[in-house]
Amino acid sequence: MGRKKKVGAAGSFGPRYGLRVRREFLEVKVKASGWHNCPNCRQKALKRGGTGIWICRYCGVKFGGGAYEPPS
Repeated sequence: MGRKKKVGAAGSFGPRYGLRVRREFLEVKVKASGWHNCPNCRQKALKRGGTGIWICRYCGVKFGGGAYEPPS
């Protein structure tokens, strides 16, 4: 029997939508939900507050940026 693969957030789709779509979704989801460097204080404390809204948990600055990554 084969080993079980780790699929992450894309596992909620099950076998639907195809492998390529699920991999692209996982790539975007990981990129958006991870920690980023704040342009104000340079700390790795920037999180996505909503679509295009980025909030630094260290210095408290809030600014608009890209939907999935802060610098766009």
